Amino acid sequence: MNPLETIRVAWRALRRNKMRSFLTALGIVIGVGAVIAMVAIGDGARVRVEQSFAAMGSNMLIVMPGTTTSGGVQGGFGSLPTITWDDVKAVQTEVPSVRWVSPGLRSTASVIAEDQNWTTVVNGVSPDYFQIRSWPAARGAIFAPSDIDSGTKVVLLGKTVAEKLFGGADPVGQAVRIKDVPFQVVGVLAAKGQSPMGQDYDDGVFVPYSTFGAKIQGGLKNVVQGVVFVGATSADATAKAQRQITDLLRDRHRLAEGADDDFSIRNLTEMANATQEGTRTLTTLLAAIAAVSLLVGGIGIMNIMLVSVTERTREIGIRMAVGARPRDILLQFLVESLALAVAGGAIGVGLGLLTAERLAQSFGWPMLVRPDVIVIAVAFSGLVGVGFGLYPARKASRLDPIQALRFE
Repeated sequence: MNPLETIRVAWRALRRNKMRSFLTALGIVIGVGAVIAMVAIGDGARVRVEQSFAAMGSNMLIVMPGTTTSGGVQGGFGSLPTITWDDVKAVQTEVPSVRWVSPGLRSTASVIAEDQNWTTVVNGVSPDYFQIRSWPAARGAIFAPSDIDSGTKVVLLGKTVAEKLFGGADPVGQAVRIKDVPFQVVGVLAAKGQSPMGQDYDDGVFVPYSTFGAKIQGGLKNVVQGVVFVGATSADATAKAQRQITDLLRDRHRLAEGADDDFSIRNLTEMANATQEGTRTLTTLLAAIAAVSLLVGGIGIMNIMLVSVTERTREIGIRMAVGARPRDILLQFLVESLALAVAGGAIGVGLGLLTAERLAQSFGWPMLVRPDVIVIAVAFSGLVGVGFGLYPARKASRLDPIQALRFE
């Protein structure tokens, strides 16, 4: 019997019991569908995390005052302003792995434009801040270092604030008031989106930090009443920059060896890598759990094929009596189990992609389809079909023709 005829016989056998064939392949369908869906959603979540951290900024460190101890009482961030403006200048000029430095001062105030007003966050920063955050202007331009030196009353609007105050009109060149102080709009920042916690990055305005200190929020003149944003020269240099900044500030603050830092540094690159690794591990775990369904489906195929061998014992005896060889019988049952597994794998791919698309829409995540995972899942399902179908096929091929013909 040639292979083509064997395939035709196997196909006719499967078609005689359509419902049983479908139920047999159902385990494979669920297993492959779950693997495809979990990997697609997991990769989408990883990309979403990358996008979120990219929106925060590139190679960014945040230096925060705090972690102080006074009279046995410990305090965290902001409990005592410990970063001076001289420290900021020293970080910028004395740390070789640092490229950009900007203070980050914050206050909440109403921004008024003619008959419109909007309460938002007012940020005092330097031009380096927008390099650190990879945040260009969509209209107009970023204010210049000369605006810092002269304390110019200029402001950059986030996209949300610009829409609330000016609608669809171009706000560049227009005047707004912040705490009754007039400012000229020099630009509108490109849309940044939301943080992982749901904060709207575009709901804010930005002024030179010197103007912020003089016009928006007074206070101590020699210390930074906020945080310091630092941009390393590269992603690989971020950890090195963190160590160098720590050593520099400890030296400048004359902290004894073994004493706690009176500041803290957050490394967003490390946070991003840790989050991505966690997402990758979770995706792998979920895919592995889903893959167990493939093995369960394989066991189902083996059970049904054993039942099929018992039901078709007389048929096998007749085929052997008219010249079919044991390897022909073996091949027929292997083809049946392989067809069930591959068909289940193909249906599972479609089901998995549909499920992943629905979940991605619900979560607002991108859906990434990896062709290599699809090929591996279908190939593995075929391997499961052959592996679990081998025992029933060998049992069928080893039947004694005389005993098979007598079987009732």
